[in-house]
Amino acid sequence: MDEALVERIRRCGVVPVVTVPDVEAAVPLTEALREGGIDVVELTLRTAAGAKAVEAVARRCPDVLVIAGTLTRPEHFATVRDAGARMAVSPGFSEPLHEAAETAGLPWMPGIATASELMRALGVGRSRVKFFPAELAGGIKMLKALAGPFPEARFCPTGGVDTGNLKDYLTLPQVICVGGSWLVPLKAVTERNWGLIRDEARKARHLVDSLRAA
Repeated sequence: MDEALVERIRRCGVVPVVTVPDVEAAVPLTEALREGGIDVVELTLRTAAGAKAVEAVARRCPDVLVIAGTLTRPEHFATVRDAGARMAVSPGFSEPLHEAAETAGLPWMPGIATASELMRALGVGRSRVKFFPAELAGGIKMLKALAGPFPEARFCPTGGVDTGNLKDYLTLPQVICVGGSWLVPLKAVTERNWGLIRDEARKARHLVDSLRAA
């Protein structure tokens, strides 16, 4: 993966995992995150609005790093690349997805939850991975266990990460960043409560900056 992208998400520290119910919400919620100091966003393909949301944010928020998330089929890669995504994330790993990412020329972070899955990812040169679902897959203890046999691996834990355990994850040297949906509650999106999302982003930005300054 492009190290400049890795550094970009490392600096951000927290990557909001966003599932938009409608494409009209994508740009204002991204702008609220950016105003709060979060300039990286993962827009998932979990709804019919996903690909269009990627396109809208990529076009109208050029200073935000747009990641397309929940890519589960090979054809997703060309779709999100053409929509303007600069990076892709999947909940799991498979060789067909790896090949699709290569063909699309799109930086990709596959998901892993076990040592065997990580070995398969490392076997094709994927050392930057999403650890998902983080808390259910063993959380901090699992990441520490994986660090021994796989020192080259770097992780973005996602799934059950929030302000309560953020510090534990971000202080691990093998963790690049964390992913979390708590920054963008669905209720706030459906009610167009962009102020709440901006406030959550500011809290996350302050927390990340405080941890790294310590």
